[in-house]
Amino acid sequence: MPDLSRRAALAVAGAGLLGTVVSWPRLTGRDIPGRGTDALTIAILGTAQDAESRSELVRAFQAEHPDIQVRIQAIQGQDWRDFFAKILTLVAAGSPPDLVVVATEGAQLFADRLAHPLDEYVRRDAAEMADFFSDVHPALVEAFMYEGSLYQLPIDFNAANIFYNRRLFDRVGIGRPADDWTKDDFLDVSRELAGGVEGTFLSYFWTNRLFGGVVPWLYNNDTSFLTESKAPGGDWLWSQFYAGDPTAAGRGGGFRWLEPNADDPRVAESFDLLAGLVREGLASSPAQGGGNELIARFADGLIGMTPAGTYWVTGLAEGGMANEDYDVAFFPRWRSQRHQFGAAGYAMMATSQRKDEAWEWMKFCVSRPGMEIQFAEPTTTPTRRSMVDASFFATNGPEHWQVFYDTLDLFSDTAPIPAPPQQAAVETALIKNVANAVTGNTGAALATLQRDLELALRRTT
Repeated sequence: MPDLSRRAALAVAGAGLLGTVVSWPRLTGRDIPGRGTDALTIAILGTAQDAESRSELVRAFQAEHPDIQVRIQAIQGQDWRDFFAKILTLVAAGSPPDLVVVATEGAQLFADRLAHPLDEYVRRDAAEMADFFSDVHPALVEAFMYEGSLYQLPIDFNAANIFYNRRLFDRVGIGRPADDWTKDDFLDVSRELAGGVEGTFLSYFWTNRLFGGVVPWLYNNDTSFLTESKAPGGDWLWSQFYAGDPTAAGRGGGFRWLEPNADDPRVAESFDLLAGLVREGLASSPAQGGGNELIARFADGLIGMTPAGTYWVTGLAEGGMANEDYDVAFFPRWRSQRHQFGAAGYAMMATSQRKDEAWEWMKFCVSRPGMEIQFAEPTTTPTRRSMVDASFFATNGPEHWQVFYDTLDLFSDTAPIPAPPQQAAVETALIKNVANAVTGNTGAALATLQRDLELALRRTT
């Protein structure tokens, strides 16, 4: 479900976790199968078929840990929003799972209220964990730090790279974008495509969401709609597992997004760029379409470029695109070439009575054998650098697959989706104001966004 994790919104309003009234979703019998059984319960977003697809992973784990029974609890929902709301319902009902798959969008939400920190386990089993951390970029680990503690082990990630239709580029006579291409180069390419491709066509397609929406254009303009800082702490992890690694320099105890920043002139500048693309007919309006039909439209040659990650690779193959029909490039440089990414991993619930067993599952899932079972094909980017190689993309994948991990290795400031504990309310505030900011009065829309973000970030105790 990596694709879903990047395009779906959370629905649990930040205030809902702070004791205010929540409209709890209705659970069905499918959501709580085997209630009361003596097994380590792992909640995933999906169907019974999704749970069954993890059977090989469960068998491999139980071969090493025959004393630990495992039950994959598939919780059906329209998106991550519905899923997290149902997890909260299970907590309120007194039957929470032991582990939950959580994406970046919900990482701080869980760390703040629902998850148990992993510090004690990582320190205890440091010798075992050294192999994992040596193979994983520190940016992915830092994304799951919160106020100095580690709450998840990143298993997979996707950065917002530029997928482009190579057939169309070749037809118009445009070569592959250089690794350091600029915002102006991007505009030139967009105009060349629009002038050279006939019929219904958009040079650039973007959707109104956190991943691949306006945020990449904020990041590469060296800004964001939230003020970003770092929590202190985390030295225990960085000094032990990343000593001497220059990519770990400046890492801390996790990101903080405490205040709105929509009134930054650079935010307005980024929205002006997107508004100009829409006015010229080069890009989609943020009110149009969504992620579901995007792969088909791209494969049909109706879109020239769009932000996406490795999760697109298998979908494009299923949509009839050969590897040589498309390729991937870095997001263009503006004031910086900072990229955004989203990751996922298991969160250990604070309410779990099986924390030691849960930790054994987490360790197995980030081991090389465990990850090879989970990521047999490129439906996402494994966090282990050693797995992202030519053999992984031998059947399906673009020529320049190295871009996926190089987004972390080459750009030291690449960072996660801005997602504070109140992320659902924050994302709602952003999404509802984007269309007006791009197609209407930008100044007025951003003033409203600033006000809405102030309300969303307001906390009670």
